[in-house]
Amino acid sequence: MSTLTTHSMTNHHASGLLYQIGDTLHVWYERYRTRKELSQWTTRDLQDVGLSWSDIAFEAEKPFWRA
Repeated sequence: MSTLTTHSMTNHHASGLLYQIGDTLHVWYERYRTRKELSQWTTRDLQDVGLSWSDIAFEAEKPFWRA
């Protein structure tokens, strides 16, 4: 007689993979969102943090999957 339960037969690898995919999608979305926000900053905002428009352009032009 088997003592395995449905829970112990769950494919934990698949759930870990789904977690990694979700985590990656979250990171990509955050990069997209922050780069978009940076591109809307004013000159004053940039001066406050010590960035130039060329710094922003360099970052904003990166695709979301590049760090």
